[in-house]
Amino acid sequence: MRVAALAGEIDFGGWRKAARAFRQAGVTPEQAAFRVGAGGDGLFDESLPPSAPGAPSFSVPKAFVDLAQEVILHRSADRFDLLYRLLWRLAAEPDLMHVVTDPDVADALERAKNVSRASHKMKAFVRFRQMEDVAGECWVAWFEPVHRVVEKTAPFFVRRFASLRWSILTSDGSASWDGEKLTFGPSATRDMAPAEDEIEEFWKTYYASTFNPARLKTRAMQGEMPRRYWKNLPEAALIPELVAQSAVRTEAMVAASAPEPNARLAKTLSRLNRDQAFDEGFVPSTLSELDQAVQACRRCPLWRDATQGVCGEGPKRAKLMIVGEQPGDQEDLAGHPFVGPAGRVLDAALDEVGIDREDVFVTNAVKHFKHEPRGKRRLHKTPSAGEVSACRWWLDAERRLVKPKVIVTLGATAAFGVLARKVAVTKERGRGIDLTDGAKALLTVHPSYLLRIPDAAAKAAERDRFVADLEQAKVLL
Repeated sequence: MRVAALAGEIDFGGWRKAARAFRQAGVTPEQAAFRVGAGGDGLFDESLPPSAPGAPSFSVPKAFVDLAQEVILHRSADRFDLLYRLLWRLAAEPDLMHVVTDPDVADALERAKNVSRASHKMKAFVRFRQMEDVAGECWVAWFEPVHRVVEKTAPFFVRRFASLRWSILTSDGSASWDGEKLTFGPSATRDMAPAEDEIEEFWKTYYASTFNPARLKTRAMQGEMPRRYWKNLPEAALIPELVAQSAVRTEAMVAASAPEPNARLAKTLSRLNRDQAFDEGFVPSTLSELDQAVQACRRCPLWRDATQGVCGEGPKRAKLMIVGEQPGDQEDLAGHPFVGPAGRVLDAALDEVGIDREDVFVTNAVKHFKHEPRGKRRLHKTPSAGEVSACRWWLDAERRLVKPKVIVTLGATAAFGVLARKVAVTKERGRGIDLTDGAKALLTVHPSYLLRIPDAAAKAAERDRFVADLEQAKVLL
């Protein structure tokens, strides 16, 4: 048995060096072992095993290297062995990484997905608390990640809180940002982080005010916000009471009058925006400029009954763009795309395939909410082909500015907006379609369709297909 010593649990460089030496020396997966720290007979650090006579150098697909960097963050004890087994097999099976049904490949992909999900949860559930040190104000958080994702996820907090001094403490290690440099330190314990601060009460008040009892689905909430994180979330103490009161609060909300659309919005638009909306020569040069101009759009009559135009949101240069049909009731009032029930279905599916919503540009084929009044409610109506065609000018402008590599269309209306032809989504879904600008389109159903399926088994099956389509979009990327 040959044993390689690694410097730490996420020592990818050490594993890579040792695994390469093992393979060149002809050490089979059954004869190889990887240990963190000292590890038995055959231990080597600097002196690697000699290569077999005439052993050639070799290379591996980038997909394997990327996957290995994720899998090594998993807490499973056999992750190093799994990765070396894949590395060994690549010599005889160079296309192995494309065989997603292979047990080893599937296992590694599942572990990478779990690591990605743990990183996403860290972004969502880290709670900083204010404190003072010798340098002044700083923010400290205690977090317990499912997998070893501190170093992977810390750059996100640098971008989000670049102007603050902060530290994230975990049992795996710590990350600290001093305003200029990100550093990583040793593991910590819960008592090293503050238990509470003055801002916490304000946060609890805000959380309680945004809790919507009419949308409460306890099982789905616990799926997105697992109980294992509750002990470190100040707002979690409010959840049992908010859930218990949900029925009474829902009745009160149903009895209340629905909010009226903002009838004065059009009157407050600047003359500049109005001129731009009617000027056929106007070409927005930024997403902000496009958003302002959409508020004055008169290309079709839908603006008359909508609260506001709802443009896309996401990175200025996103590789993945997701196009829906049109804003719904909640999106029309909020001014943001995919914030209603369909948006939550989409978010959960993206999370499952390891795509961060913040890396995606989400938009709609039509920018104004088409609806009809029904009592106190505003019921969705499907935009006509003429309305979609009229709004395609804005969608094309978003595509030109964002330059996505892959565009996922949700439903037939979105597909028509992107492809400029009517499609049968069920026949063309899940495969890449070449577009004139070099991007690829991938068709799938709209998340709202999944919400309307009454049969639980059928709904689960359709959701699996929807997730598989998003997996395919990730492959196209």
